Amino acid sequence: MARAGPVPALADRAAACAQRLREADEVLLASHIDADGLTSAAIAASALERAGIPFETVFSKQLDAEEVAAIAAREQETVLFTDFGSGQLDRISRHAAAGEFTPIVADHHRPADPEDCDPEVVRSVDGYADTDYHLNPLLEGLDGSSELSGAGASYVLARALEPEGRDSRDLAALAVVGAVGDMQTTDGELVGANRSIVEEGVAAGVVETATDLTLYGKQTRPLPKLLEYASDVHVPGITGDESGVLRFLDGLDVALKVGEDGSESAGGTSDGDWRRWVDLTDDERRTVASALVQRAVSRGVSADRIEGLVGTTYTLVEEPKGTELRDVSEFSTLLNATARYERADVGLAVCLGNRDGALDRARTLLADHRRNLSEGIQLVEREGVTREDNVQWFHAGDRIRETIVGIVAGMAMGSDGVDRGTPVVAFADKDADEGDEVTEVKVSARGTPSLTRRGLDLSAVMQEASRSVGGDGGGHDVAAGATVPAGTEEEFVDRADELVGQQLD
Repeated sequence: MARAGPVPALADRAAACAQRLREADEVLLASHIDADGLTSAAIAASALERAGIPFETVFSKQLDAEEVAAIAAREQETVLFTDFGSGQLDRISRHAAAGEFTPIVADHHRPADPEDCDPEVVRSVDGYADTDYHLNPLLEGLDGSSELSGAGASYVLARALEPEGRDSRDLAALAVVGAVGDMQTTDGELVGANRSIVEEGVAAGVVETATDLTLYGKQTRPLPKLLEYASDVHVPGITGDESGVLRFLDGLDVALKVGEDGSESAGGTSDGDWRRWVDLTDDERRTVASALVQRAVSRGVSADRIEGLVGTTYTLVEEPKGTELRDVSEFSTLLNATARYERADVGLAVCLGNRDGALDRARTLLADHRRNLSEGIQLVEREGVTREDNVQWFHAGDRIRETIVGIVAGMAMGSDGVDRGTPVVAFADKDADEGDEVTEVKVSARGTPSLTRRGLDLSAVMQEASRSVGGDGGGHDVAAGATVPAGTEEEFVDRADELVGQQLD
């Protein structure tokens, strides 16, 4: 029996995967490219290095048949897949059955249908595809959408792999970044197995939790911009209203600029600059938060929305104050801005501690990322969506990058013309060489927790609808994606609309 580890239900699976890694002469580490994928890779890379296991790292936007074949062609006997692999066990199993490599998977996405896999390698567990070295919370009754991320699965594996006398709980910091980046918070906090990892991070002195405003940018944004750009909870007269924010702050007993009334900066700003949330005292934060809640109440914001202004926040205490690396939400956004622009190496380097050139490059990519997201949302608001009976959709063509169209879709929900109570499906052309005909289209679908509670499972929708038109897909119940042949979009929407209707009936 394996030691319990941070997630007892996964202890035996983690021990089996760890033992197989120890037996490997060399490992190919293959990971996904979003924040969860990058932190998964960083955790796995750190664990392999600490265990003295040689490895190489590769990243992929999508683990399709061509990508799996390319991995097999590298002729490395052991391949560790992180933050993907479960949903692609059908194609992985065929290469494994041919003896091309032994797969080890640490993932949290919905596993493939076992009937589509090679029975020499894959078996069925409650309708899920399973294999000898497969670490996935869904196989043990845990929710991979809200209880454990890909980074969390990698962390469980890292703890099982750690050498005797070496404590790897410091890697919990990256696992928390991955979970938050994968939008796994429930009612403002991490739950289930994720919470156990948070507790290990707190015990190791690398993570700190607090009850605070949940607004994005508390470490880096000037206080007026923090409030102006806060869009998760729309407060009339403040959200999107620069002059309204300044009037609101002027009425509070809070020093607004560095140097006023002896106030100091946590780093990165000078006298006369706007203070940030991190620069405020506890009393000043309570003053601003209380006034913000009162303003929301007076302007008719609903009670459940107001509750969303305050929640559990997660801080990486070993990172410098006033930087995007200290706040897990800002850290995860920084990572998303790297690999989605073909610079996964930059994101991985930041995760592994490169605070010089890699961090500067990541910040430049983040500025570009924010501009592209803003332009994407403006495009959706300007052109609107097409409404079916059960879904709404838009096709961005080549005007929104396929690597960020899902983020745009999620951010657009609830904006002008986009119903928050209806799943949204977004299409974007897959990258092609200039002048080449577009042959594939990326599909991203986004829902809400309230819709999943009613039965929405976008992972199943994306998988079935895409395969009905000759594509492939999967993901989570609240967020999923697919790739389909160009020209099949309307047929895909018809099938997706039908499936969502069946789920929400």
